[in-house]
Formats: sequence, C-alpha cells, structure tokens
Amino acid sequence: MMLSLAACGGKGDDKLGDQAEQAADNRADAMEATADNMTGTDRAAMKADAAATRAAGEAREEAIDDADVNAEAMSNAQKAAIVNGQ
Repeated sequence: MMLSLAACGGKGDDKLGDQAEQAADNRADAMEATADNMTGTDRAAMKADAAATRAAGEAREEAIDDADVNAEAMSNAQKAAIVNGQ
C-alpha cells in the first residue's frame, strides 16, 4: 500500500490531471463533430484546432501530475479552474 501512495503522491493530483485531460478531449470531440458538418479549409482548420486541444489537454495532465499539486486541499472552484485551463 505504501508503494501505491508513493507512486501517486496521495494528493489527488492524478485524478485532477485526468479530469483536465478528459475536459480537453470532450471539447475536441465537440470540435470534430462540428468539423464533420464543414467542408474545405474550415473543416481542416477545425480538425487542426481539435488536435491542438487534445494535445494541450495531455500537456495539462502531465503538468498537473508533475507539479504534484495537493488537490485534496483545493476548493472545488480552484479544481474547476485548473481542469478548465484557467
């Protein structure tokens, strides 16, 4: 059990990072659905924006985990701001 706590820090940062990545994935999914109804350069631009949104979500997840934030000590508003990239 100690090993599992050492791996994640036991502070909830893994869950918070996962939520941030999932929020970005959800936005990217919506962008891709919108792009499916577009044509030409608009479609390509929206698909590129969706890909960039996914990449930013992955980077945010890694940054949250690397920062080893104490998510358990944060308010819900603070957590929401981090998840939404604010």
